Amino acid sequence: MSVHTIENPQELEAHITALTAIEPKFAAVYKQVGTPDLRHNVGGFEQLMRAMVGQQLSVAAAASIWQRLVDTNLTTPQAIREATDETLRTQGLSQQKTRYVRSLVEHDIDFVALKALSDEEVIETLTAVTGIGRWTAEMYLLFSLKRADILAVDDLAIKAAAMELLGLPVRPTPKQLKHLTQDWSPHRSAASLLLWSYYGLLRNKTVIPL
Repeated sequence: MSVHTIENPQELEAHITALTAIEPKFAAVYKQVGTPDLRHNVGGFEQLMRAMVGQQLSVAAAASIWQRLVDTNLTTPQAIREATDETLRTQGLSQQKTRYVRSLVEHDIDFVALKALSDEEVIETLTAVTGIGRWTAEMYLLFSLKRADILAVDDLAIKAAAMELLGLPVRPTPKQLKHLTQDWSPHRSAASLLLWSYYGLLRNKTVIPL
């Protein structure tokens, strides 16, 4: 099995060109938003733990709690194992978040090995952890593993932007969106990045009608 990734802006632009040939409506979006930022990160335990900490919190609240965990050296599997629930609570983790983080530690994921797995195998591995859903796993695939064919059909912004792009009367369900965009493969990560950028324009009302 070969794993396809997008490593740099030039490769992203090649995917956008191929995507636009499949769905010409993306040409107008690309003209307005340009080449999106790839937003790659190093991944690993800390990346997933930080995603868990930030769930259902404002950006500011999540950043504050994460900084407290960093300052007290509570962002590694060993440190979490040795910490009491009370210690984690003192730094801002709820009982539920503590359970999630401990589940992440217990699963002892081989993050290097993930690089060789298929997209679905990575999703299966990550979602076995309590507190990690498919969306979080897809974000890890897209931004940490740099995978080339990821469209997060559960993502609110992507659904809203796709509705506008495709001229749909209502926001599509994840199942509908998956069906409508299957022809975009193997360039769906480029589609995700363009749709997020497009959603930003739509929210700011700076978009030119397609």
